[in-house]
Amino acid sequence: MSPFKGQSGVRRIINATGYSLAGLRAAFIGEAAFRQLLLLSAILIPVSFFLEVSAVERALMVAVCLLSLIIELFNSAIEAAIDRISLERHPLSKNAKDMGSAAQMIGMSMIAAVWAIILLG
Repeated sequence: MSPFKGQSGVRRIINATGYSLAGLRAAFIGEAAFRQLLLLSAILIPVSFFLEVSAVERALMVAVCLLSLIIELFNSAIEAAIDRISLERHPLSKNAKDMGSAAQMIGMSMIAAVWAIILLG
């Protein structure tokens, strides 16, 4: 058992919430891409409530915005872990970072596609 897994119950939930908020704070402070996606979501999500779309369509519009933020958090975490291991150039490190970037590109494409299909379809 890991020495970092000592808490259980409500204490674990409180600790996990603190770690999550610290992660969001770190992403906001240290990652320009996260801030840009947060701004985009802060615009698009409220806009979705002024559009004449069904509740399911609105939920999908909001979900893809939030999904893109999640993908960016994972991408940033991968980059931080790779950089922590070594700043030396290595093909596997490049692959990991490129795959994280590709995931984010697909996430952004999903936002564009979902919004376009709903608004133009």
